[in-house]
Amino acid sequence: MDNRTNTIAGWVLGSLMVALGLSIAGDMLFHSEKPEKAGYPIEGAATEGGGGAAAEVPIAALLGKADPAKGAEVFKKCAACHTITQGGANGIGPNLYATVGEAIATGKGGFAFSDALKAKGGKWDFDNLNAWLTSPRTFASGTKMTFAGLTNEQDRANVIVYLNSMGSNLPLPAAPAAAAPASAPAGKATPGAEALSNAATPAPGAPSVDPKAAVEAEKK
Repeated sequence: MDNRTNTIAGWVLGSLMVALGLSIAGDMLFHSEKPEKAGYPIEGAATEGGGGAAAEVPIAALLGKADPAKGAEVFKKCAACHTITQGGANGIGPNLYATVGEAIATGKGGFAFSDALKAKGGKWDFDNLNAWLTSPRTFASGTKMTFAGLTNEQDRANVIVYLNSMGSNLPLPAAPAAAAPASAPAGKATPGAEALSNAATPAPGAPSVDPKAAVEAEKK
């Protein structure tokens, strides 16, 4: 029995050693490490920490070319909660007739505005409307408004001019002036025409730079 037990134990131990050896060999053959640098960089791919968001266009620059008809189409997203006709009833949200220029969170037939919106103060001017339509929750954290906002800036401009046409009719703000071209660095001013003329014409009594005139002068 002892010899038989030793034989079985030897087989088991030998099998375990073979299995362990195969496992180690497999790891050596198939193990790979992530390279420090990609072999084929993709052009235009964003790098960590690189680049920045595009500068936001002021709403005043977009209102002049905004289209109230297109704004009416976009406003259909709001029609489930808001009416916009004169004397229209409040719904989930207040009636929005003649809203542009009004004080924020006041009036509207006693609509129950959120405390967050009441705390904002000010008026629904074009900039505030743009900020509100971009993200109501960012404009007034804690607002009851569930609409996520309009990400397209031209859609916002179109809606604003549509709202303005419905009972407010305020003059649109002037578009911001274009940035002036950069001036020349100090100390490197371009010489004017007068300076060039003075440089080209010798002062009275100064020796002539014309070779023929110099030869004639020597003969005299």
